[in-house]
Amino acid sequence: MKKSIFILLLVCISLLLVHCGKEKTESDNNDIVNQAIAYIDLLEKKEYVQATQNYDSTMLEALPPEQLQQIWEYFKIQVGEYKRQIGIRTEKKGEYETVFVTCEFEKMNVILRIVFNSNRQIAGMFFDETKDGPNRYQIPSYVDVNSYEERGVIIHSGEISLPGTLTVPKGDGPHPAVVLVHGSGPNDRDESVGANKPFRDLACGLATQGIAVLSYDKRTLVYGAQLGGAVDKMTVKEETIDDALAAVELLRQESQINHDRIFVLGHSLGAMLIPRIGIRDNKIAGFIVMAGTARPLEDVVLEQMIYLYSLGDSTLIDKDKEIEDIKAQVAKVKDKNLSTSTPTADLPLGIPAVYWLDLRGYNPPEIADKLPQPMLILQGERDYQVTMEDFRLWEKALSNKNNVILKSYPNLNHLFMDGEGKSTPDEYMTEGHVAEKVIDDIANWLKAN
Repeated sequence: MKKSIFILLLVCISLLLVHCGKEKTESDNNDIVNQAIAYIDLLEKKEYVQATQNYDSTMLEALPPEQLQQIWEYFKIQVGEYKRQIGIRTEKKGEYETVFVTCEFEKMNVILRIVFNSNRQIAGMFFDETKDGPNRYQIPSYVDVNSYEERGVIIHSGEISLPGTLTVPKGDGPHPAVVLVHGSGPNDRDESVGANKPFRDLACGLATQGIAVLSYDKRTLVYGAQLGGAVDKMTVKEETIDDALAAVELLRQESQINHDRIFVLGHSLGAMLIPRIGIRDNKIAGFIVMAGTARPLEDVVLEQMIYLYSLGDSTLIDKDKEIEDIKAQVAKVKDKNLSTSTPTADLPLGIPAVYWLDLRGYNPPEIADKLPQPMLILQGERDYQVTMEDFRLWEKALSNKNNVILKSYPNLNHLFMDGEGKSTPDEYMTEGHVAEKVIDDIANWLKAN
């Protein structure tokens, strides 16, 4: 399953990269292929204004030249310089035609997926993983593939239907179970990031130890094109919370599952939202927070960007100017006059004002302190996306509760994978696995609660 490989680094930017339009004329296949190739060429030449000239109106509002420049140049910090085009194909679905251009970059191959509406205007743009080379999944050593079974399920959340996988230990049930809630962006059920699949590690690793796991493809992945203008009204409720609660309800219908021992595990953005999930369903048995943001999201975005700029090629962008621009966007989020009429282009990562307004004043540890259920808070000490500053805030708010365990791991990054030295996005391009000690700690905590 594909996903935008740089999303985890850039928080929620994918929300605005595609939308719906009305079909008016038939697309010409050769024409859109040539347009797609020319578009990539313009990005490489840093001609961002010209690259956006064939955007339709909604795409232009969501991804103006300055935002496009940020996305493309942050992306290249991670995958390296563009080398060549190595494959191309097209696909038509309803009123949209998509050109898939497989490109070789310095560090890995990436598919640039460019969506055209019926007027041959660009209505969406994504970066997808390829299925070859370093992205092939290898089973970690701590997994016994003969100890569990996997089957497909469908999670119904209002009018939304999301495909998922229920991984269930073999043997007599009912089993304790955990729902996995993704980080930012259009994540697949494995939460694939570069060459890694942390949610698949968790699902297989925990199932090996007798715990059922439900994972699913995120709404913004499955319904990216159909969401359309609704993106401007989307908050974390629609993006994440509603579907996580629907996943819990699905487990309550499963005879193999112990309905009194259903837990929710959130990673990154999903971890930040655990308290909001908790206050919506008081029958959930407990919660696991993995790399949960505890500070205002806009502050974390700014911190991430400054960190990424510090790693990049100094010739790539005007770092000082870009940082000042981001600071100005963050200031807009904090401005008391922020409203739904504030232009999206003035806000961080092109995320609309309604999203930021919904999170205003949200203090995850403060709300978590009011939840009666047990909690396990985990943090990698090498994580540059959600840092030990966040962990200390969870610790300050919850360490006095006797049903909360907090633990950090010196050598682990944002994906809870081992490494050394300063953490960088390059780590995500090298295959690794969620550390066995993390799997063990989670499994032992679940068995004890």
